Amino acid sequence: METNTIMTTLRDLREKISNLESEKADLLAELEELREKAEAKATNLEEEVAQLREEAESLKEMLDIL
Repeated sequence: METNTIMTTLRDLREKISNLESEKADLLAELEELREKAEAKATNLEEEVAQLREEAESLKEMLDIL
């Protein structure tokens, strides 16, 4: 193999590794953002469910009184 070919191959590999590391960092950041959004959504849903349970219990109690 010629020296130029080896150098080109090494340069290409360095560039490929650099691009992949950059993509990995971007994907990790995106995953973290999505996790945070999912956790916030789950928290909101838990609060809504708790409120609906309270409302259902209140209505049951009201119906028992009537």
